[in-house]
Order: sequence, then structure tokens, then C-alpha cells
Amino acid sequence: MTNRREWLSTAAGLAGAGLLSAQTNAQTTAEQKEQAAAGKIFRIGVISASIEGKPQRTNGHTWHFCHPFHPVVNQDVIKKTLDPGSVRIFEQFFRNPANNFDLMPFPNTRLTHVYDADRQSAELYAAAFPGVQVADSLEKLVQEVDAVWLGDASGTGSDHFDLIAPALEKGLPCFVDKPIGKTVAGTRQILELAKKHNAKLMSSSLFRHQWGTAEALRLKNSKEFGELQFVQACQAGGWTLPGWHIYGHHPVWMIETICGPGVEAVSMYARENACHALLTYTDRMPAEVWYGRPDISGFYCETSVHFQKKKHTWTPAIDGNYWLGHSYQMMQMANAFRRMLETGIEPVPHQEILEVTAVIHAAAKSLNEKSRLVSLGEVISG
Repeated sequence: MTNRREWLSTAAGLAGAGLLSAQTNAQTTAEQKEQAAAGKIFRIGVISASIEGKPQRTNGHTWHFCHPFHPVVNQDVIKKTLDPGSVRIFEQFFRNPANNFDLMPFPNTRLTHVYDADRQSAELYAAAFPGVQVADSLEKLVQEVDAVWLGDASGTGSDHFDLIAPALEKGLPCFVDKPIGKTVAGTRQILELAKKHNAKLMSSSLFRHQWGTAEALRLKNSKEFGELQFVQACQAGGWTLPGWHIYGHHPVWMIETICGPGVEAVSMYARENACHALLTYTDRMPAEVWYGRPDISGFYCETSVHFQKKKHTWTPAIDGNYWLGHSYQMMQMANAFRRMLETGIEPVPHQEILEVTAVIHAAAKSLNEKSRLVSLGEVISG
């Protein structure tokens, strides 16, 4: 098994391949000047979604997830504003050159504008990321940026279309957080608007970007342990139906990432604080979601991929260190968005994005109908 020292050495070695590049904050500033002289610096506008109209004052999916895009973070504001755990991860991982995977912050991006329906929340965010301006409106924001990141930590996605529509209509590349749409129709509406205006779109769960996920895909493609048999994606935390519509996206995204799209039907059963969802296919073995496993609460999730000769199991942690792994998956997701800006290639197929929403709603329908096997066609066409 690779230990953390070996892993970091390997990661550093990948720098020459363009996957990771050694940076300190000071070096980043110098390189950004070089980039500005030689090529493109992508200006990114940040939008924070609400929770059914209630502001997410320190939305982790904008404060945490977007930090790799910006050269400077005001740690004094972080210390005064965020919870102790967030303060530690900013100090020890996000902005620590020894633990930032030699990649963060990115050399060719910066956050330039932020919009929040609650202006005080936007002003607080701008104070934490020096140089960021508060946009008076979405329409003004999209005129000043090259790309948009819509972050949503705990909302339902009900306001996502209205928030992202101006950027998509302008043809800007966009990240739209999960749940991308509150309903299947809402997700389809966003995808169709992006396609209409040729706006590159990314939506994803963090689970897609874990170190173990990349290894699972490598094993699947290499077939060194035989063909993929089935996947079991597990989520910690107590299960509730409202929680399923938000956090159930994570394990479903994991299954979509490993197995690919093509789910035919879903059956879900729930009891007390746990639920089980079975995703079936016409051409492969089914996959499982277990939501509500208390034994993995310290790691948030666990996934097992069963091959003919071996089972590959992982959590977000790297060598048992959850926060190091958590920092890694956030960096990887942000970097996937950055690569989309550089290449114009969407990292996640639209079919997969729509199917995740459909699985969530088919499972809820199944639960309300005595765990009947509900085809995705019932919720996609409905």
C-alpha cells in the first residue's frame, strides 16, 4: 500500500505531466503575471444559491470549493467568520504549500465577482478573497467574467435556473452545483438552455473526484482484475427523504461515474435512519446505494467496486487522513472545471447529469409505492 509520503512524492512527480505543478503563493503571483503577459487569465464569477430563499451566509461550496481559483485568501477574515474546522483546513491544507498538492492556487484563474441575493453575504465573501467585487445583479456579473461557478451547499436547486440562466444565455462556461435542478424537468431546463447557447456546462458531486474513484476507473479500464461486477456506494449520516433529495446525489453520482449512464429502474427501501436503493440495468449487474451508515461517519462515505478477482474499497481519506483527502477531491473538482475552461470539453456527459436527477426522483417514487421497481422513463417523461 502506498503511504502518504510515497503518495505525495508520486503526486509531485506528476507535475511534469501537467497534472500537478509546484506552486507557493508567492510563486503563483509571479506566474500569474507571466500568464497575463503570455495568455489567458480566466475571470470567474461566483454565485451562491439560497436554501428556499434563505441565504447561505458562508456557503462551503463557494468559500471552500472556489479557493483554488484565487491567488490570495484573507486568513484573518476566514478565522473571524468560519467554523473552527474550516479555519483549520484553510490553514493546514488549502493554503499550505506543503499540503496543497503543489497545484493550488491555480496560476491562470482568479475570482473577480460575486453575487448573492443577500448583499451582506456577498460583501463578506469579497472580504475573504481580496480583489473580488460584489456584483449588483446577475446581468452585470456575466458582463465582467469569463466563466461562472454556482455553488450550493445545502439547498434544493430550486433557484438554480434563475441564477444561472443569464450566464448560459451569454454562452459562458458554467459550473452548476448539485442538485442541479430540484426536479427532473428543472435539470433538463438547464441542460437544454446550455445546449441552445453552446455554453459549456459542468455539474458534479465531490465523490466523482476522489483519489479512489480515479483508481477504480483505472482498474475498470485496464481489466487487470477482470470485468466490473457491481458497485456499492455508501453514505454516512441519518437518512431522511428531504436529505435524500440533496445528499443522495453523492452516492448516485458515484455509481454513475463508475458504471456510466444506462440505469433502467430504481427500487428503494427505508427503515429508521437508513435507506437502500437498488439501481438496475438491462446490460449489467445492478448497483447499490446505502445511505445512513453510522460506522463510516468519520469518513463521510465509502465505496466498494467488485471486480471478478478483487474488491476495491475506499473513502475520501488519503492514508487515513480525511481532511487531506477532502482537500484533494475539492481541488480535483475545481481543476476539472479549469480544464473545461482551457479545452472547451465538458467533463461530464449531459445524459449522466440528467440521469442522476432521474434516479433520485425514481427512488423517492419507489419508496412511496412500497419499493416498487420504478423505471427512469416514468420520471424522465413525466
